[in-house]
Amino acid sequence: MTGSRKFFVGGNFKCNGNKSSLQTLIESIIKSTLPASEIVDIVVSPPSIYLEYVNQLVGQRVQVAAQNCYSETKGAYTGEISAEMIVDIGLKWVILGHSERRNLFKESNQLIAKKTQHALSQGLSVIFCIGELLEQRETNKTEQVLDEQLGFLLNGVVSDWSKVVIAYEPVWAIGTGKTASPQQAQDAHAFIRKWLSEKVSKEVANATRILYGGSVTATNSAELSKQLDVDGFLVGGASLVASDFVTIINTANPKSYL
Repeated sequence: MTGSRKFFVGGNFKCNGNKSSLQTLIESIIKSTLPASEIVDIVVSPPSIYLEYVNQLVGQRVQVAAQNCYSETKGAYTGEISAEMIVDIGLKWVILGHSERRNLFKESNQLIAKKTQHALSQGLSVIFCIGELLEQRETNKTEQVLDEQLGFLLNGVVSDWSKVVIAYEPVWAIGTGKTASPQQAQDAHAFIRKWLSEKVSKEVANATRILYGGSVTATNSAELSKQLDVDGFLVGGASLVASDFVTIINTANPKSYL
């Protein structure tokens, strides 16, 4: 079976922006020259309070993702939003397992798996984030950590792998200005694809898009995008600067497979 993986560039705005700045940002992005929709998916992820507002601004070319959602439909979960609510306002994507959720907010692998299973059951597509801490990389535990985090997607958690995009985000490179070298990124992505081939299927491994996240910039994205198993980016700070984000989008480099 042959095919190609459409590139994917996500912009995670985190806890940044207001109505005025988001309007300016989105209008600048959508007015720019962008690759064709067959080449790259573009997804932006504003704070939850602005999801519906941004969705009204993006038009047809850009999609909108929530940054998080809970594992239950409704209830006494102050401050949370549900997958059903995300669907209700017309969105198709959610980011789950981001390192800031894992490390700042102490979300466990079990909770993230439960969230993922529920989001998929409601028809959402999931950007599933994994990655190691600096001390784990320095003690050569990167693959062990990735194996453990990915392992929670097995045993029926993922019902449809075509609705999962995996984002490899080395925690030591998020917001630090440090970026994994193109070879470090490729090595981790190759491990993830091998894991998918062995634990799920070769077909899923070939088709699943694996993104790199971790201080992606307009300067380093072109070299990173050339790597065989890098299928896109989950961009943090640079996604808040329209010109930088557009430059990153335009490095789209879809990969073919046999």
